[in-house]
Amino acid sequence: MRPIRYLELVCPAGTPAALRTAVDAGADTVYCGFRDATNARNYPGLNFDVDDLRAGIAYAHQHGRRVLVAVNTFPRAGETAIWHRAVDNAAACGADAVILADLGVLDYAAREHPTLRRHLSVQAAAANPLAIDFYRAQFGISRVVLPRVLAVAEVAALVARIGVEAEVFAFGSLGTMVEGRCYLSSYITGRSPSSDGVCAPAEHVAYREQDGKLFACLGDTVMNCFGPGEARSYPTPCKGRLVTNGEPSYLFEEPVGLNASAILPQLKDAGVTALKIEGRQRGRAYVGQVVAAFRAILDALADGRPPPPEAAQLHALTEGGQETLSAYRSGWR
Repeated sequence: MRPIRYLELVCPAGTPAALRTAVDAGADTVYCGFRDATNARNYPGLNFDVDDLRAGIAYAHQHGRRVLVAVNTFPRAGETAIWHRAVDNAAACGADAVILADLGVLDYAAREHPTLRRHLSVQAAAANPLAIDFYRAQFGISRVVLPRVLAVAEVAALVARIGVEAEVFAFGSLGTMVEGRCYLSSYITGRSPSSDGVCAPAEHVAYREQDGKLFACLGDTVMNCFGPGEARSYPTPCKGRLVTNGEPSYLFEEPVGLNASAILPQLKDAGVTALKIEGRQRGRAYVGQVVAAFRAILDALADGRPPPPEAAQLHALTEGGQETLSAYRSGWR
């Protein structure tokens, strides 16, 4: 495998084409999922079947890169077969690791595929040493993907006390602050990201124009109303502008994107191993631009050079044209 420069760059691939694009743009590692409810980006037109995954892993390995397979949703009672099959198929295709959240699926992977690396998904929401040590001791995880609720100082304190690698988010969409516990979409559409792998499925989304405004709807619920020239976002429940006490506000979170490119040295000093780019539902043009920009930034940091021009280009790719350091700045309470 190609040596890591500065920090491992872990990049999204929602399709085989996006996987090749990420590899070509400079990703160290690509993560993807199967075309079913076992992964948290289970949208029509996305993801991989077994043949796709086998070919994608071969392409990545030919270029010295790694592939991780996300099996990171939670099975319903009595419906574990497809999750077990996903782990089996990832192992058979030569995946470098699986990203898991559910205790039972972790146990299955540890017992049936002990040599396959296991990463703890952010969906598990493990954000303290005792929780992470439990997963390490019981299921032999090699890495934890930390929830997006920690300040940089908190990341550093946590990494100092755990015996596994730490991966953190560096760019992309933000969700509700308790990872893996969001069922808002299920109340409106009957499907949730935690069990079905899909939030605000496209077949439930509709846009209506009325009185010069654009109404974004999820099912029969209006999630947002945009005026002329106002930045528009996809109608997910956590980023809806809802009326409470007679006032419209972003009740949970504003449509804003995470961009941690300015604090990569601090994250490295905190002991972070890898940076995760969110965006498996995005097109390959987005993937190519974001990965190339982060590759240029990491190479500049490795060489002791100032930030390259690509760093400034990331702002235009953030959700709603807005960016934030989110909890990295001061934590989340």
